[in-house]
Amino acid sequence: MGENVRSLNILIERSIKQNWEHLALTDFNGSSFQYRDLGRKIAKQHLMYEHIGLKPGDKIALCGRNSAQWSIAFLSAITYGAVAVPILHEFKADNIHHLVNHSEARLLFVDAAIWENLDPALMPNLDGAILISDYSLLLSRNELLTDARKRLNELFGARYPERFLPQDIHYYEDQPDELALINYTSGSTGFSKGVMLSYKNLWSNAQFTIDNLDFLKPGDPIVCMLPLAHMYGMLVEMIHPLIKGCHIYFLTRVPSPKVIMDAFATVKPKLIVTVPLIIEKIIKTKVFPLLEKPLMKILLYVPFVDDQLLAKVKAKITETFGGNLRELIIGGAALNKDVEAFLRRIKFPYTVGYGMTECAPLIAYAPWQEARVASCGRVVQRMEARIDSPDPENIPGVLWVRGDNVMQGYYKNPEATEAAFDEDGWMNTGDICTIDEDNYVYIRGRDKNMILGPSGQNIYPEEIEQKLNNMPYVCESIVIDVEDQLVALVYPDIENGTKQGLSLQDLDRMMEENVKQLNPELPSYSRISRVKVYHEEFEKTPKRSIKRYLYKNG
Repeated sequence: MGENVRSLNILIERSIKQNWEHLALTDFNGSSFQYRDLGRKIAKQHLMYEHIGLKPGDKIALCGRNSAQWSIAFLSAITYGAVAVPILHEFKADNIHHLVNHSEARLLFVDAAIWENLDPALMPNLDGAILISDYSLLLSRNELLTDARKRLNELFGARYPERFLPQDIHYYEDQPDELALINYTSGSTGFSKGVMLSYKNLWSNAQFTIDNLDFLKPGDPIVCMLPLAHMYGMLVEMIHPLIKGCHIYFLTRVPSPKVIMDAFATVKPKLIVTVPLIIEKIIKTKVFPLLEKPLMKILLYVPFVDDQLLAKVKAKITETFGGNLRELIIGGAALNKDVEAFLRRIKFPYTVGYGMTECAPLIAYAPWQEARVASCGRVVQRMEARIDSPDPENIPGVLWVRGDNVMQGYYKNPEATEAAFDEDGWMNTGDICTIDEDNYVYIRGRDKNMILGPSGQNIYPEEIEQKLNNMPYVCESIVIDVEDQLVALVYPDIENGTKQGLSLQDLDRMMEENVKQLNPELPSYSRISRVKVYHEEFEKTPKRSIKRYLYKNG
């Protein structure tokens, strides 16, 4: 799988042929498919597309929970040369209608539960809708589609009269700058834009994962729990392991901690890709209470004994993740500092990566042995980065990137595209960062979240939030500007507090106390004037970022 093969479809085709008899996709506690099944199912979909006159460049939308069939439908689109349009299943019906229309999708693969809430009359340009679970027709406005679906086995038998063999697979010859995917963002600002990603964008990041996550081998199991309609899950948990011939397990349900732990215990993955929330919850609820016991506190200061104890804790955590873990990659947000310090102390194999949909999604990564505290890794291969700052190492500025994995622009939105790029092809990430001499990136906050202090100081709310989130019984927080005063919106750790016998009133008082303790540590211009406590979790995007725009007025 060398650098000379600069084609995503060739990498997919090669993997299916080489891993023909291996297991490819499994719905956890459900059906499994070998790579040969994958090849056959994709071939059937291609016959259907052919029969209805679907052309390369035509759009195919997908909206459903993670599943093996979702993955097959997606692969059938890009290996045909069609443009895949993944839509997050959490989106409301009116949003789905809009995105199907905006993308000009001809076909929609959809879950039954989502289809129930949709109105076909509001998607007039669709040729048809197909149920993801079994590829039956939910809607057909095209006689050829109805005919193809009815006679698919017959058409398949006529095309492959003997049997379907690896040498029968010949996927669309993708061109580097050809559009492969329109991925609509689910950002924390509330506005969805269609990110246009080329085959080159996807190939560049797929190649990066092949080169840098080389401990994954054919047949190795991996749990896919991030949404496949989001670039992070799609690339690192589906495209990358599939190209390597791995066996991918899809949770198919809401990834609650219990569901995830059950999957880890069964699958025993070498690689886990997750968001901070999951790892933080495990460490804060299962490990920190243990370390707070008086005897443990004493023993952790005894030479040699502390190493033995921490080795046992590390073994216990590793077992929680299935016992076979080689690397845990965390992305999507900064990791809690206390949790990060502890993981480093026990030499746990974790690393923090950084990316965005517009970069398909990778911007920075370093293997866990080379990771640096508070950094999200080195700028990835085939990408350049610069900081809009007179001193990029010490003075934060906006991060700009350029390279093979940077998007073509926003679909049917030239104004937003123009705003994102400068005349030399550099793209504005919107993130405030520093970067050291070894190309390690340190994120300080989002440009659009920055608050201007009373004397023109730059206040990065994320930095205050990170400190606040490290205070006792704080689950998450948002710092906002209300009439030139900083207000902390705090959601306390009610579950843990209740276990410790604390009432909601007790927790409210503790949040006030936390801010009193934190303020002296902050510069005078970034101190919090008051606290507003929320007893319900903040609303999140599917990648678990807080929808900040909902709380800008408190």
